[in-house]
Amino acid sequence: MAWRDGGLRGAAAVAADYDLVVESRGPYLDDARPLAVRIGNLLDVEAGALIGPRVLHVRDARVDAVARDGDGIGDDEHIVDLSGLTVLPGLIDTHSHLVGEIQTAAVAGVTTGAAKDALLSVHNARVTVEAGVTTVRDLGTFRAFVDCALRDTIQTGELEGPRMRCAGAFITVPWGGGDVVGLAPDIVVPADMRFGVVTSPAEVRAKARQLLLGGADVLKCIGTGAVLTRGGVPGAPELSEDELRAAVEVAVQFDTHVAVHAHSDAGAQQAIRAGARSIEHGSMLTEPTIRMLAETGTFLSMDIYDGEWALEHGAEEGWPTDTMAKLAMTQATAVEAFRLALDHRVRISYGTDSGVYPHHLVTRGLDAFVRLGMSALEAIRSATVVAADCIGWADRVGALAPGRHADFVGVAGNPLEDIRVLEAPVVVGKGGRLAVDRRSVGPTV
Repeated sequence: MAWRDGGLRGAAAVAADYDLVVESRGPYLDDARPLAVRIGNLLDVEAGALIGPRVLHVRDARVDAVARDGDGIGDDEHIVDLSGLTVLPGLIDTHSHLVGEIQTAAVAGVTTGAAKDALLSVHNARVTVEAGVTTVRDLGTFRAFVDCALRDTIQTGELEGPRMRCAGAFITVPWGGGDVVGLAPDIVVPADMRFGVVTSPAEVRAKARQLLLGGADVLKCIGTGAVLTRGGVPGAPELSEDELRAAVEVAVQFDTHVAVHAHSDAGAQQAIRAGARSIEHGSMLTEPTIRMLAETGTFLSMDIYDGEWALEHGAEEGWPTDTMAKLAMTQATAVEAFRLALDHRVRISYGTDSGVYPHHLVTRGLDAFVRLGMSALEAIRSATVVAADCIGWADRVGALAPGRHADFVGVAGNPLEDIRVLEAPVVVGKGGRLAVDRRSVGPTV
């Protein structure tokens, strides 16, 4: 090692003596240059209207100001010309699973090893951004902390992917919706695949601390059975109210929150009383629980399209009769629950459960929301400002406003008239950098 003035010299300083390069800028980092992003028609999701041509002035990858086009561009600003597009904030998925292969009716988590899960995640992260989703709350993986490793590698700019809030693993009861269920009894499951299995409030507290100290950003608890879990009963409560409350207490200590998988009234009501920030799925909820959600302001992260996709593809692939019956039942009740939630003005955030279906289809659920009665603007807000609030990042993402990350989607059309134009973004920006540019003419001048 080399020393100077009695102290250890940095690696870069030592390497300079030998003309070595030891640091390189990750190719997918946000663009830190001063930028002027010229927009043809800006969708202001906070005001709820298209407001015409604008210029986003960006400093250090965040929006510095939103000005009228023609108000002047600084000499130091690099121009990004999106004047032919309608632009809105980068979309947010509040319920994603980027790790591993697409889940089927097989035993979850056992068809690939940890290395392949990690490599598949690289693809999943990239296509998620390419689809226009620039932020996700990743709610659990069967291999603990692989999601956190993916997040960290994206943050260094070495991989293309969305901004991530990660759960690290599922907190679940033995043989519950987040456990590995369906293997022969003499097969030993690796410890990292049962990291979050608990049997008491004390174990929940200990596991929650381990997760948050180990790198998780949020906690994901399995409050009821799951649809695709072998033998699972979607309406049956699993974690108790005391166990859910224990998770919430730890999350509050770490200034974060708990998302609870709950299909039924019983599971969701326990989670709401325990202080969960969001109910995930909610496919069997009836009016009393919907009223509780509205009265408490608890978010409902619904994923309508994944049920449609699973029913279609499960039938094609010959999934077990029991699985198909559960899918059909929960999809029918989910439609009614969604409409009730709309009627009662519940805070519905856009969740997809991507990982149940392919990640490149991650925006397809917006069309499902509109088909079931949401206006196009409400659907977009569910995936921007409402979603940002749900995941605790309202000061960072969800709107193109001063102080927020310069994450945006540019489309050739008016998404307020046709929500499906969001399924084919022309340009996707993350931190001012064009992660996707499908135009024939280059984006900068």
